[in-house]
Amino acid sequence: MNQRIVVHFPGLPALEFTPPAVFQDMTDCVSRLFNFVRLDDDIFPPKNRHFTAVYSRDKDYLFEICEEFFTSAIRARIVDFILRRKRFKSNDTDDFAFGIEKLLNEGVYAAAYPIHEGDLRTEGNERSLLFSQWAAVRNFYKYQPLDYVKDYFGVKIGLYFAWLGFYTYMLIPASIVGLLCFFYAVATINNHPPSHDICSKNITMCPLCDHFCNYWSLQETCFHARFTYLVDNPATIFFTAFMSLWAALFLEMWKRYSAEITHRWDLTGFDIQEEHPRPQYLARLSHIKKKTVNIVTKTLEPRPPFWRMRVPGVMISLSSVFLLVTMALVAVMGVILYRMSILAALSIHGDSVITSYAIIFTSTTAAFINLICIMIFNQIYARVAEYLTELELQRTQTEFDDSLTLKIYLLQFINYYSSIFYIAFFKGKMVGYPGDYNRVLGSRQEECSPGGCLLELSVQLAIIMVGKQAMNTCMEMFIPLLWKWYNMLTVPEHQREAHNRWPRWAKDFRLVNFDPRGLFPEYLEMDPETSTAQGHVAIKYSTRTRGHQVQHKDTWPSSTAQGHVAIKYSTRTRGHQVQHKDTWPARTLLQYGFVTIFVSSFPLAPFFAFLNNVFEMRLDAKKLLTHFRRPIPQRVKDIGIWFKILDSIGKFAAFIIAFTSNFIPELVYRHVVSDNNSLEGFLNHSLAYFDEQIRREAYVTNELIVEQELRRARGDTENTSSSSPVRSPLRRMYSEPARSKNGHDVRFRINGDNEEFPTSV
Repeated sequence: MNQRIVVHFPGLPALEFTPPAVFQDMTDCVSRLFNFVRLDDDIFPPKNRHFTAVYSRDKDYLFEICEEFFTSAIRARIVDFILRRKRFKSNDTDDFAFGIEKLLNEGVYAAAYPIHEGDLRTEGNERSLLFSQWAAVRNFYKYQPLDYVKDYFGVKIGLYFAWLGFYTYMLIPASIVGLLCFFYAVATINNHPPSHDICSKNITMCPLCDHFCNYWSLQETCFHARFTYLVDNPATIFFTAFMSLWAALFLEMWKRYSAEITHRWDLTGFDIQEEHPRPQYLARLSHIKKKTVNIVTKTLEPRPPFWRMRVPGVMISLSSVFLLVTMALVAVMGVILYRMSILAALSIHGDSVITSYAIIFTSTTAAFINLICIMIFNQIYARVAEYLTELELQRTQTEFDDSLTLKIYLLQFINYYSSIFYIAFFKGKMVGYPGDYNRVLGSRQEECSPGGCLLELSVQLAIIMVGKQAMNTCMEMFIPLLWKWYNMLTVPEHQREAHNRWPRWAKDFRLVNFDPRGLFPEYLEMDPETSTAQGHVAIKYSTRTRGHQVQHKDTWPSSTAQGHVAIKYSTRTRGHQVQHKDTWPARTLLQYGFVTIFVSSFPLAPFFAFLNNVFEMRLDAKKLLTHFRRPIPQRVKDIGIWFKILDSIGKFAAFIIAFTSNFIPELVYRHVVSDNNSLEGFLNHSLAYFDEQIRREAYVTNELIVEQELRRARGDTENTSSSSPVRSPLRRMYSEPARSKNGHDVRFRINGDNEEFPTSV
């Protein structure tokens, strides 16, 4: 295991660049304006810069040998490296008889973790300092002490908080512009001619369903039209263009900031080939005789057969992902059927109040149902994705984490965005026309209101984005707290009273285990065993509940081995294991997708994302310091596959963002149709009168059906084929043109006027 250690180089201070006095004075003048967000140098002194190199025993005179030659994070990594690869059986018949994870799964040990440095209430230790300054919500406006976070939790967690802080900082201008666009829409809502026409004119529309639905008045969608203007107005066009530039600028600025952190934390020399293979990878390839030499480490490593091992694993993974994607799409279809059924039922009701808010009610309830389905599928994805990644035989932990992150993100991308894509790009686009509707499984497709589907899209985005963030925040805060209380309740009362006298590692054992791939723990049921391992401490602890005998044998040593502790703990409960997994990178990337891809439908998305991240940053810090055991530090060179996903989202958003607005039809009307370059008459232009003769030939409404049923009930068989009352229904014109029997385009009369034009305009 290669470790980079500080090199003793006396001339280093002379090499530091000192800017000219003029530039330094200008920088100091500007920086004074932001002193309130800076860290106090007395509390967090700036870290000194050092040269480092891979430690070699024959060149130990070049390294700074001091009392703390290895930091606590490096000691924890060294111990973890040994524990994951140490065999615990002398015979060679069992190829899997190695590693602390094997012992944990078999119940020999209950936990293996680094201990926290001191108590939260005791001043003078790094944990207490981070808790009072970094994790305090009252300091949400201040910079993060990232160097201290990296030293305490490791590079991987430090990079996560660095990225989250930078992303939140970049959301400030996007939030301000989004709020200004929203306020502009509120101020000009009464000056929008199409919305005014919808609310003032008496226009009759075609029925929403084949049977039992009446004609309805367009005025019933007045609230819908005004709300749609809040998210689809001239300012929205500017905002979408701004967000496209913002996404590109965000990635370029992150490259610069990431390069600075990489240099400051000495990650530039990190090569993935230097990373040792995962123990699980070596165990599955223990029977492979063919070896290859690692060109970096000069060690022999097994080479898995491509066709016999890699291809089957990849094929199983791909087919399983396809099955999960199909399940998510089936759930979306179920929500669509629910929305169609509820909207038809509310249309039959006939009450004007219910009918006017039918679209809002249906969209809101459908979005909540979709959110519940999303949360359920997320739990399935997190478990299945890890198993599938194991089948792919990823060599290193970095490759494993990248593959797992990509897999979970792709699954959650379909899970979160499928319903949104349907509303934005498919709903109401191919419905046909009265008398010849395009049907799916015998049913008519959903239709958008004359104002479009932006209202439903905005409601869907708001509920899924804000609701998901609220639910995740509550779960992240309360579930670890509940498990912490549960762990304390399992302690006998006489030991609970002496809790303050427990050593640090015993107190940490009552905290929640930290999953290295997320901020949620994994709980494993342990079976009773009697063995321990050298250099670790053990507690033999057996509890039988419900009236059975209770036995305790406790050992409380005063020290641990290299900052690590492994505890043997056995408790007989109800015989089932509890697991909870989540991946915070995928969750944050999904939020970034909401902010960029569909921002034109929800201009307040950056603002809500900013509010969520400001508090989530501090709450995550508090959880790591108070509710979770100290995680094992991990060394990475950058955010890995996250950046590739972010770059793909930004490019995808620039293409998608142009198709989620009513800007193009309004622009064409202003410059091609309108005489005064305004939107006066745009509503009439977007609606078409449907010929009653064609309706009688090909489309039977519920009034005729009801009339016929009443005649049959009375026994009156005469005139059962009489036509329904003559109407002048209208329909949305921006769709497929209706055709008469001779195949020519049917010409429609607009709102009772004499002007005629084909629907293909």
